[in-house]
Amino acid sequence: MAGRRGATRLVLIGLGAIGQAVARLLSERSAAARIVAVGLRRPGPRPGLPAGAQVITDPAELAASRADLVVEAAGRESVAPWARAALAAGTDFAVSSTSAFTDAALLDELTALARQTGARLLVPAGALGGVGALASAARMGLERVEHRIVKPPRAWAGTEAEALCDLAALTVPAAFFTGTASEAALRFPQNANVALITALAGLGPERTMISLIADPGAVVNRHVITASGAFGALKLEIASSPLPENPKSSSMTALSLVRLIENRDSELVL
Repeated sequence: MAGRRGATRLVLIGLGAIGQAVARLLSERSAAARIVAVGLRRPGPRPGLPAGAQVITDPAELAASRADLVVEAAGRESVAPWARAALAAGTDFAVSSTSAFTDAALLDELTALARQTGARLLVPAGALGGVGALASAARMGLERVEHRIVKPPRAWAGTEAEALCDLAALTVPAAFFTGTASEAALRFPQNANVALITALAGLGPERTMISLIADPGAVVNRHVITASGAFGALKLEIASSPLPENPKSSSMTALSLVRLIENRDSELVL
């Protein structure tokens, strides 16, 4: 009988809503993975710090952690320094803030570094859940990919949407933006993560079309991805509940990270 796979030594970058949810879910599920360190901006005690985890504030400290996997959940500014350090040490790096890859040069740099050291740069599905089907379809070739992001009007407050439609007066859904994933990420950065995940899985940032919709009847955020190509056609739709830790964050984002982490120690990977 084969022995059990070793428990993953995990470093978590960030302990905000998503990081806290990942730590909580791993604990509740008695996952084999062990959080050995948490990367934060400042040293010192932090509420919610996982038991036994040390605080590190400098990416140069990653090598000493002997981590098997580094998971980023701290925002796009954290991706470049922590990814460089992890990949240079030959450690797999999972990116939650995929919006960092609006910088194509950074993505090229990190993939080249991963190739050089044998590490992997991992992009979880995040809030999109079944986007793996799109990535599979892309292997045969895609002709069209559209991603519709539907949110209640209040979710678009404080964005360019306020200048494009009267959010407070809406009585029916209003599509106030349609453009490429690149343009959507630039003009509506709060949606850059999901736009870039769809683009990376399919046709790329310049050929993936994003529609942003304010729906006065919506109570949760919905993502609808449609695609067609040589494989046939697909339609993916997900409505994700918010995290208890922060209603602005999707529960699926944390759950996709937990799945990625647990799969490293599982004999059956789905």
